[in-house]
Amino acid sequence: QVQLVERGGGLVQAGGSLRLSCIVSGYSAERRGLGWFRQAPGKEREFVAGINWSGVITDFATSVKGRFTISRDNAKNTVYLQMNSLKPEDTAVYYCAARQELFGSLVRTTTNDYDYWGQGTQVTVSS
Repeated sequence: QVQLVERGGGLVQAGGSLRLSCIVSGYSAERRGLGWFRQAPGKEREFVAGINWSGVITDFATSVKGRFTISRDNAKNTVYLQMNSLKPEDTAVYYCAARQELFGSLVRTTTNDYDYWGQGTQVTVSS
């Protein structure tokens, strides 16, 4: 059974930083693409960042480019989201997601592209 467990959410002031982590278990995550999405109240879940299986290719939503970075440690089956210069509009529940496809070369950016999801972690940025 594939499980994704996010950690690291919390309350932070605008301009601050948070680092989210997601541990994947139950399958060989090191051969598959991983991503982060977020969902604010009353809004649809949206793509934040993604990374391909090797970690060489990454992609980011326009709203977070230059502020967020994504990385992975395949030895630990973990993907990270470093969030800097946080803004109140970054407030949302952040979800980790994983693909079933092996060795995908592209970063996928829609919810339908991902097969497994974590339970989410709340990030709240105060102004």
